[in-house]
Amino acid sequence: MTIKYFAATAASAACLAAPALAEVDFAGKTIEWVIPFSETGGSAKWANFFAPLLSEELPGNPTVVVKFMPGAGSTKGANWFQEQEHDEGTVLFGTSGSTQFPYLLDDPRVRYEYSDWNPVMASGTGGVAYLNPTDGEKFDGTANNLKDVNFIYGSQGATRLDLVPLLAWEMLGMNVEPVFGIKGRGDGRLMFERGEATIDYQTSSSYLGASADLVEKGQAVPMMTWGALDEDGNIVRDPTFPDIATFKEVCEATEGCATEGEAWDAWKAFFIAGFPVQKIAFLPAGTPDDVIATYTAAFDAVRNREDFAQIAEKRVGKYPVFVGEGAAKATERGTTVSAEAKAFVTNWLQEAYGVSLK
Repeated sequence: MTIKYFAATAASAACLAAPALAEVDFAGKTIEWVIPFSETGGSAKWANFFAPLLSEELPGNPTVVVKFMPGAGSTKGANWFQEQEHDEGTVLFGTSGSTQFPYLLDDPRVRYEYSDWNPVMASGTGGVAYLNPTDGEKFDGTANNLKDVNFIYGSQGATRLDLVPLLAWEMLGMNVEPVFGIKGRGDGRLMFERGEATIDYQTSSSYLGASADLVEKGQAVPMMTWGALDEDGNIVRDPTFPDIATFKEVCEATEGCATEGEAWDAWKAFFIAGFPVQKIAFLPAGTPDDVIATYTAAFDAVRNREDFAQIAEKRVGKYPVFVGEGAAKATERGTTVSAEAKAFVTNWLQEAYGVSLK
């Protein structure tokens, strides 16, 4: 798929004069923010966090309602959004890494094109993998004592964001059998809570909103985060979870796991595509510049609230929020991987799970 550069439209829209913004008024209207996952996962918590803040900043203070359209690991909702046209600026769509990955891998079920859409906000996130209490006792900062355990994992699908944990666990030499078909990561957490799954991971917002309680109650043991990127592109500890080791650290400490070579390069490429720019809010194709600029200004006002850092830390974590040209560039980064990484993952999916993308 060809990636077009998003920044020109977003940047020019963001620079519209204030009088142009004043012409857009959402008074008495309802904004539908569609999330292509179930209401129990991280994307739901992300949208539900931003929705009331967006309502306060949009002119006319419209009601912003989060609606859910799960199916096919978010492909159903994304294909639906591709067919939407501008209608008074009242439809907003939220994607996740699980929407980006099928696009990156040329999944034949994908009928959407990111470059047709208008990004108005993008934000990063992290992820935390955790174990059941029994196996958590065996965890010593390495996976050496976990290699003989047969784990069960509730998964949205191998071509979704779940490929990041699945590949990581395989690189650690762990035996993790995915049960495919859940509609959101929140459903995977529920499987873990019921004992149907014995290992799980959640993005930061969902971990903060639910999984952290399991840890407090002794029902789960944190294993690792995926980490974050520093200014030089190195993986460092996640700022939201500074006390939890990264996958890179666990890999370096585990026999047989390497942080160099084809597997590592592919894992890191998809981690970068899936997490530092993990969730993006879009307006549909054909949205006028003044409406794009209005949403851009509203999200900019949200991220610049005096209390934003404090309230975001508890709900979605400590991650950057991009708007305007920043959102356009972030979207480009999140929808691009090297041919080498793509080829490795495509072959791995076929060998590990019999998933063919041809």
